[in-house]
Amino acid sequence: MEQTGQHIFEFLRHYGYWGMLPLMIIEGPVVTILAAMLASLGAFFWPFVLILSILGDTLGDVMLYVAGRKWGMGFVRNFGKYIGITEDLVAKLGRHFEKHGGKTIFAVKSTTGLCWATFTTAGIVKMDFKKFLRYSLLGGVVWSGFLVAMGYFYGYLWKSIKQYLSWVGWLVFAVVVISFIVITIYKKRQAKDFLTQA
Repeated sequence: MEQTGQHIFEFLRHYGYWGMLPLMIIEGPVVTILAAMLASLGAFFWPFVLILSILGDTLGDVMLYVAGRKWGMGFVRNFGKYIGITEDLVAKLGRHFEKHGGKTIFAVKSTTGLCWATFTTAGIVKMDFKKFLRYSLLGGVVWSGFLVAMGYFYGYLWKSIKQYLSWVGWLVFAVVVISFIVITIYKKRQAKDFLTQA
């Protein structure tokens, strides 16, 4: 675990902001937290980390939207099993878009674990792109802001206790991993509640 954390740290330090963006598109939460920790330690400028996190997150959303809009349910049938999207889930989410498209995007973005399915569905039902982008950005600001604040706090904690603990690298990375797991569990529970109301 410690070695994995060190590898990610070294990658971010070596490639800087240019390496940060593609990683944030793929796995935004973990990379954002680690990058914010490094910002707290002086390696990065935290506003840039926040901007890149929002940008990377939004680019990923747009890719899913475009895939859904271009290939429709065919995309779900061919690739849904690899990313946890089913036709039934798309149908349930689609009902929310009839009256609450923008609110659904924002709510899912900042609370639930249904992002991939929701953004693909937005494309399938041909939600207005400008509206989609606006709510995706708003949700991204909330979510990325939370992650940056969390990572920055962990970096501050690291600086405060590293003189007392020789295993601080393992400790801090473990805290990041545990936080991510807790967030993931929370978002999955929120997703279940969201679907029961569908």
